[in-house]
Amino acid sequence: MLQTYVAHGKNSGGEYAKSFSNSPESHKSSLGFYTTGGTYYGEHGLSLRMKGLERGINCRAITRGIVIHGSEYIGEDFLKGNRVNGRSFGCPAVPAEQTEEVINTIKNGSCIFIYHPTKYYLAKSTILNG
Repeated sequence: MLQTYVAHGKNSGGEYAKSFSNSPESHKSSLGFYTTGGTYYGEHGLSLRMKGLERGINCRAITRGIVIHGSEYIGEDFLKGNRVNGRSFGCPAVPAEQTEEVINTIKNGSCIFIYHPTKYYLAKSTILNG
């Protein structure tokens, strides 16, 4: 079992995420269900594509470039010199030293669920509401 830190979007909130979006350039996290795709090497090294499964909630994940990637701005090492973890542009970033293990464990078809009890999400999710 893996347990680690995950960054949220810089415009989603401070220490805790409170605001979410499906809009490009919002720099906010998107809620809901995703499936993982394949890997690639990009700006942040090894990264994992994610497909949002909820229309109007996270369906723009691919066009927004929302992926799982590693970062130096999150994790135990970062917290030694900072009060809170850093923020992404909307991606669920994980500690750089755990990137490979996390991505190789969940690539190619895993279900990811990003949750917050936001009223909009609870009312609009066709997956939660059948």
